[in-house]
Amino acid sequence: KKRKIQRNLRTLEQTGHVSSKNKYQDILNEIAKDIRNQRIHRKLRKAELSKLQQTLNALNKKAAFYEDQINYYDTYIKTCVDNLKRKNSRRSIKLDGKAEPKGTKRVKPVRYTAAKLHDKGVLLGIDDLQTNKFKNVMFDIIATEDMGIFDVRSKFLGVEMEKVQLNIQDLLQMQYEGVAVMKMFDKVKVNVNLLIYLLNKKFYGK
Repeated sequence: KKRKIQRNLRTLEQTGHVSSKNKYQDILNEIAKDIRNQRIHRKLRKAELSKLQQTLNALNKKAAFYEDQINYYDTYIKTCVDNLKRKNSRRSIKLDGKAEPKGTKRVKPVRYTAAKLHDKGVLLGIDDLQTNKFKNVMFDIIATEDMGIFDVRSKFLGVEMEKVQLNIQDLLQMQYEGVAVMKMFDKVKVNVNLLIYLLNKKFYGK
């Protein structure tokens, strides 16, 4: 290897690229420069890979959001079709003079105490109210005629609060934006992800 290096150095010296007079300092400088450039290129590649990974994570997050949206619209379309079938069924039954069949009623409201929602992790806390009082706070969740819209009624220690309306689209958007906690009635802190899960499970069977 040493002879090969010496032979190559003589060839380079003959072409005027290096000189033995300065102990081949020119080529040593070039080697050092190349090593520095390699380090710079490695750092640049590492930064590019990190940026690509961030982009991939963002795309995966967006894909998951759109998948949730597709599932929501799929449920919406199925519900609309079912409602149309039920309406047509009711019309034909009324013409026959028979009673309405079972299963045509709207989904019943869901009632929980704050204590129960707290146990499920949906309710995180209520301002100025200790957890041992949660059993005295009631919540009724009612599906409206508009798909994905829910009315929430509440009684705080026997006092009825103003109605709050939830839109599943707004909740999904908050989930996509990484919002973990939201407030209802200006005092009730709830977990957004678990609230979406509860609504899907109770009203859509998902």
